[in-house]
Amino acid sequence: MVGSLGRKRVVLAADAAALKLRLYPGMAAAQARALCAEAMAVDADPEADHDALVRLALWALKLYAPIVAPDPPDGLVLDITGAAHRFGGEEALMTDMIERLASVGVAARAAVAGTWGAAHALARYVANPTLTVAGDESGRAIAHLPLRALRLPDDMVQGLGKMGIDVILEVETKPRAPLALRFGPELGRRLDQAYGRYAEPIEPVDSPDLILVRRAFAEPIGAPETLARYTLKLVEALCIALEAKGLGAKALDLRFHRVDNRIEVIRVATAKPVRDIKRLARLLCDKLETVDPGFGVETMVLAAPIAEPLDWKPFASDLTAAPEPNVEDLVDTLINRLGAERLYRFTPAQSDVPERSAQKLAATAPLTGDTWPARWPRPTRLFARPEKIEAVALLPDQPPVAFTWRGIRHRVKRADGPERIFGEWWVRGGEREGVRDYFQLEDQAGERFWVFRRGDGEHPVTGDLSWYMHGLFA
Repeated sequence: MVGSLGRKRVVLAADAAALKLRLYPGMAAAQARALCAEAMAVDADPEADHDALVRLALWALKLYAPIVAPDPPDGLVLDITGAAHRFGGEEALMTDMIERLASVGVAARAAVAGTWGAAHALARYVANPTLTVAGDESGRAIAHLPLRALRLPDDMVQGLGKMGIDVILEVETKPRAPLALRFGPELGRRLDQAYGRYAEPIEPVDSPDLILVRRAFAEPIGAPETLARYTLKLVEALCIALEAKGLGAKALDLRFHRVDNRIEVIRVATAKPVRDIKRLARLLCDKLETVDPGFGVETMVLAAPIAEPLDWKPFASDLTAAPEPNVEDLVDTLINRLGAERLYRFTPAQSDVPERSAQKLAATAPLTGDTWPARWPRPTRLFARPEKIEAVALLPDQPPVAFTWRGIRHRVKRADGPERIFGEWWVRGGEREGVRDYFQLEDQAGERFWVFRRGDGEHPVTGDLSWYMHGLFA
C-alpha cells in the first residue's frame, strides 16, 4: 500500500510476500518499484481504513471485551480485565480472536501486557502470533525493542538515533531533563505510559445503534450499597429501552468512570435474551465486589452490546399442570461465575468409539433426541485418555479375574462382556485393523469399572492384548 508522507510517496504497508522481497513500510515508493517492478501497488485510503478499524472494534466489543478502541493505524486495544475467563484465559481469548480473523482473510498478532503501550509494542514486534506478559514484567519485556515501538513521531526517532539511542532501555536510563528540553514532553509521556507510571485511559468505541443508559453524579460515589442502588436504576432504564425495541439483552457492560480517568468494567452474559430487571440486576451486583471505585465514580454507563429479539412462551392451556422447571437463571449465574466453557451438556455423537461418542452443547441448548445404546450401558465417568492396567485373564477372550490399577489390586467378583468395538479407519488410518473388547467389571468391594483389551486375541495386527481402564460406573 502506497501513500503520501509529507511530500514523499512511501510504502505504508506490505504483505508477507512483499516483506520477503525486502519491501518494507517507510521505503520510498520509487525504490520499491525499482526493486520489484511486478509488485502491485494500491493507493492508501486512510478514511476507509479508519472506518474498517472502527467496525472491527465494534465486532470485538460484542465478542471479547467491554472496552475496545481503535489503535490506529492498524490495531485495536482491548481491556480484557474480567472478560478472559469466559474463553478459558487470556491465551485462549487471543487464539480465538486470531482464528476468527484468519477465517475471513485477516492476519493478526496479539499481546497481553500490563499497559496499553507495552501491549502495543509487543504485539507489533514480538508476538508470533500471541504473547502474554505479566503486568510487572511489561517493562522488562519491551526494554530491547526499537524506539518506534513507543508510538513516537518519525522525526523524534531519527533524532534520537543520531544521538546513538536506538532501543527503549537506552532512553529509559538517560536523564530526563536534557531529552525533554530537546524533544519536548511527548517522549517522557510515551515512556511513562509504556512502563505504567502514567495512566492512559481507553475511550471505548460505541456503536450508533448501541442501547445504553448513562447516569452522571454531582458528587463521586464509591460505597458498595450506593453502586448497587444505581446499578438497579440503570437496569430498570435499560429494560425500558429494550422493551421499546422488543429486544432482550444477551450481554451487558457496566462501566464505572472514575475521577482519575480510569474505567472499571463489569461484563455479564446470558444464555438467551433476557429483559428481567431482577435477574439482570442480580448478575451485575454479584460482580460489584470486583470493582475498585478508587477516589470515586463520577459516571456509570450500562450498555447492551448484544441484544436480540425476545421470544415469549405461550401460556399453558392446562393451568393445573405443573410448570416446566426453568433453570436459565441458574445457568446464567454459573456461566458468569465459572465461564461459559465450563458449563455445558453432553449429547450423543455418531461414533462407536467411546471417546468420540459424545459432544458438548450449550447448557440451554434443546435436546437432540439422540440416545446412547441401551444394550451396552456407558460409564458415568469416561476418562479422556484410557489408563493402562495390569490384568490377569484365564483365556484371551475372557474377562480378567484380577487387575492392578494405580497401584491397587482388585479381584473381580462379577463381569459382563465382551462388547467388541472396531476402529474407525475413515477417521484415522491407524485404526483400520484396530479392535477393542470392552468388559464391565465389579470387584469384591462393589466398585464397577469399564476396561478393554486391545486386539481380538487371534490376529496380532488388531492389537497387542494390553489392558486399559476407560471409565467408572456410579
